[in-house]
Amino acid sequence: MEMNDAEFIVSELTKRGESIGVAESITGGHLSGALIDIAGASNIFAGGIVAYSNLLKISDLKVSPELLDEFGAVSIEVAQAMALGAKDKFAATWGLSTTGVAGPGPHNGREAGTLWIGIAGPGVLTAINPAISSELNRNQVRSESVAGALMAFARILNPRTN
Repeated sequence: MEMNDAEFIVSELTKRGESIGVAESITGGHLSGALIDIAGASNIFAGGIVAYSNLLKISDLKVSPELLDEFGAVSIEVAQAMALGAKDKFAATWGLSTTGVAGPGPHNGREAGTLWIGIAGPGVLTAINPAISSELNRNQVRSESVAGALMAFARILNPRTN
């Protein structure tokens, strides 16, 4: 039986003795939930925060107000800063973040379906911008965002799956 991405992440981090902290905006807690749904998650899940407002991104994740002003909350720069913030806040090996526009319609000049996934860990600081259709409804965009974040992180952990 093939593992899904969340199962792979929990299994792989457990094998490595590593942990993950999650910072969510667009996914509103669903990314943390997808990991916590997997048996054994308590071995690897250090904590999660839903930082929907810029104020929480600044206060709890230490995202620079200047980054938010210059690039906006939905950007590669903020996704990376959120991932670093989650890694540091939860003293985890890895930080994983999501920021985007669920819709309907655009927000602050970004189309619905815009998503940035930030990943920070040993030797890694990156952000990925997967394509999500702006034709999807809000809940579909959020579900696709969770799936995209899990897939992106699983590929970082196991590059052979690319």
